Amino acid sequence: MSAYAGKHVIVVGAGCTGLGLARFFLDRGADVTLSDSRRREDIGGVEELAARGVRFDCGGHDAALMAAADLVAISPGIALDVPAVAGAMAAGVPVLGEIEIAARELAAPMIAITGTNGKSTTTCLVGEILQRWNRRAFVGGNLGTPLIEATRNRDWDWIVAEISSFQLEAIETFRPRYGLLLNLTEDHLDRYPDMASYVAAKLRLFENMTAADVAILNADDALVMRCAEALPCRKICFSSSRVLQQGMGFDGQDIVWRFDGGEQRFAVSQLRLKGLHNVENAMAALIAPLLEGCPADLAWQAVCGFSGLDHRMVRVRELDGVTWYDDSKGTNVGSVVKSLAGLEAPVTLIAGGKDKGGDYAPLAQLMRDKVAHLILIGQAADRMQQAFSGLTGILRAATLEEAVQMAFDLTAPGGTVLLSPGCSSFDMFRSYAERGAVFCRAVQALQSRG
Repeated sequence: MSAYAGKHVIVVGAGCTGLGLARFFLDRGADVTLSDSRRREDIGGVEELAARGVRFDCGGHDAALMAAADLVAISPGIALDVPAVAGAMAAGVPVLGEIEIAARELAAPMIAITGTNGKSTTTCLVGEILQRWNRRAFVGGNLGTPLIEATRNRDWDWIVAEISSFQLEAIETFRPRYGLLLNLTEDHLDRYPDMASYVAAKLRLFENMTAADVAILNADDALVMRCAEALPCRKICFSSSRVLQQGMGFDGQDIVWRFDGGEQRFAVSQLRLKGLHNVENAMAALIAPLLEGCPADLAWQAVCGFSGLDHRMVRVRELDGVTWYDDSKGTNVGSVVKSLAGLEAPVTLIAGGKDKGGDYAPLAQLMRDKVAHLILIGQAADRMQQAFSGLTGILRAATLEEAVQMAFDLTAPGGTVLLSPGCSSFDMFRSYAERGAVFCRAVQALQSRG
């Protein structure tokens, strides 16, 4: 019998993860209530759950109901300081996140990837390698398919999961075999009071790891290396600035893997992914499979065959000598820095959205050197205009479609238009994917001037 049978479980958040959690607990005989701040009629996809007996706490969160529950299971978008959730914790009710609940059910070893940027690409690359190696790998987590969905199958050889700081806030025993920390830069300061709190959440990835586990770390990120000093697990590093005596390095042409006296070389010119940041992602992705015995040539073939993620520096079209790129997944300043660094001037940059509270200063020099026109949208427009005033020409647009038309009118042949918002999408769109889709439709609708 399941440990959840007959228990009253409240699932907080009725997004994709919350709906998956509700199904998980129903399948194990729990009495499930789904709690969401939205009205019931504004939540899609719940008819099946209602038919199976799920109750609803909508339009807010009932604090008394949560305080009387046997378990509160929270989606990543729900912070622990939501009053009803905090009240349940104060009343002694266990409050667990989705990845904790899922991991307790999964027997397969896990490769967990976190960091500020590059998580999704690296996660997909690891999955591509394992699948090319004929290993049954679940690939998901924060990337798209919630980790809880992996519990529907008992036959996985590996679990590959992108893990966000939000997901790590509510763990207890979560322990991957490999934990990857790609980088640390300012992000989500609309959720965390300061950078230290954000970093502390990220570092929980390693909280339960032991000397039998492996931390894969970016040797070029001083904050990562400083934070990793006290980790009890083995440490293997990667560096895009030098070749390492032990680990994964880069000499400017080849990725060089040195481990236990052996050396393997991989020609970066063979990658379909472009940019130094993608060299870093490839290096990070290779390490765990190689340590597990995956043949090096097979792993490299898988990496070279990957062309990239939707909405991450995707070339949309060339029109009248202007190239258009969709980088809607660029939701923080560090991501925009990497995207701009890979382009030649002049760039027309479309940015803005829901402000995350971070510092825009790291973009200042690139704004001055590469951005001919900055078109701002969304709630962050005022703050971004203040940050970049005097560095480039700044315009405002009420909609993304209007911004696309303005960019078309402003950008001369030989230039580039880049959508890389540096902000989340939730002021104007449901997701970065919807924002990217709207951008692509608007760009494709433009007519050549002949």
